[in-house]
Amino acid sequence: MYLSSDDKANNDNFYSNQLLLHTSIIFAFLQRLLISAVIMNRLPTLDPHVLTIADLKEAACHDMPKMYRDYYNEGAMDLITLKDNEAAFNRYKIRPRVMINVAKIDLETDIFGIKPSSYAWTRTSRWRIGNIARSSKSERVYGIISFCDKSSGRCDRSGHGQPIFHAHFDDQGQSGIQWWTLILITTDKVTAAGYKAIFLSVDVPVLGQRLNEHKNKFELPEGLEWPNLTAVGEGLEYDATIEWHTAIPWMRSQTKLEIWLKGVASPEDVALAIQHKVDGIMISNHGGRQLDGVPATLDSLRDCASVAKGKIPIAFDGGVRRGSDIFKALALGADVVFMGRVPIWGLAYKGQQGVELAVKILMAELRMTMALAGCRTVKEINRGHLAVLKGDGVLCKL
Repeated sequence: MYLSSDDKANNDNFYSNQLLLHTSIIFAFLQRLLISAVIMNRLPTLDPHVLTIADLKEAACHDMPKMYRDYYNEGAMDLITLKDNEAAFNRYKIRPRVMINVAKIDLETDIFGIKPSSYAWTRTSRWRIGNIARSSKSERVYGIISFCDKSSGRCDRSGHGQPIFHAHFDDQGQSGIQWWTLILITTDKVTAAGYKAIFLSVDVPVLGQRLNEHKNKFELPEGLEWPNLTAVGEGLEYDATIEWHTAIPWMRSQTKLEIWLKGVASPEDVALAIQHKVDGIMISNHGGRQLDGVPATLDSLRDCASVAKGKIPIAFDGGVRRGSDIFKALALGADVVFMGRVPIWGLAYKGQQGVELAVKILMAELRMTMALAGCRTVKEINRGHLAVLKGDGVLCKL
């Protein structure tokens, strides 16, 4: 059969079009497979309305009276430190490593002789102790503060074997009863007398100026009391006389628990904590609620970590809103990371379920960050995974 040149051209065009059509169908099929794989492997949606901690904050504060919303969310004076606590994380960039087997991510660490995977402490109300305890489960650490509105004698009757605590000490009569704000850290695994540590807040010799409390005429909700404090007696106040050489030895004489100092923010004080054989420190600026204008907690951590390394464990608190924030704090030298406002937002959103949601969101984000950064365990996270962007646009490894 003879084909003219025109017939041959038409025939070639036909087969070319057929080839393009089949190729397009194959690519479309592969694309659908790829999209299906992405959908199957993306992080699960834990709550249809709350995908991030920012969403959680918004949902929690939606129906909260302004007086209490501002009390929890704001800080001292012009809120400079409060805002910088969050903004500081954006100053550090993650340097990912690739071609590493990250099929299994291990979040396990060690604190107080146990191996928790996440941390949260918060001020608690009557219904909150049980919710925090239930949502903490056995693998997490949480704290109860002395401003809790359940009496110390009732804390162990919240249905979870929580030990009794008292948030005051008698200093053997030298100047009456001395009281400091204490955070008592415990776990679900301990017995009724099994507290692991006392956290002494050392950044409140006097109370910082929180303007929202004056503007909103802040007052306690009706029926709310502080039985642990009223049980001590009258005349309670912040102790502006506390000093290293007297406070630490005296506390040692009163308890066998670990003694941690919360509110350390300078290398000089880290050195003093080591000198006085304190068991641990928490780098914190009280959530920006005390002295406004101090460095962001993350910047203080970077400043203090080199002094503390290998000599004293470091806890970190301040501005954590993402799993990647936890990663950055660990990379800069924190051994453990605590949260304050995040569990409060969880409680305000959905009680126990809300706290669990907050923890799950952060842990899922942390696992994802570790995998994408090439870290299989918490111990593998280090300063080499971070960089800062200089003013001239050059990325500098820490």
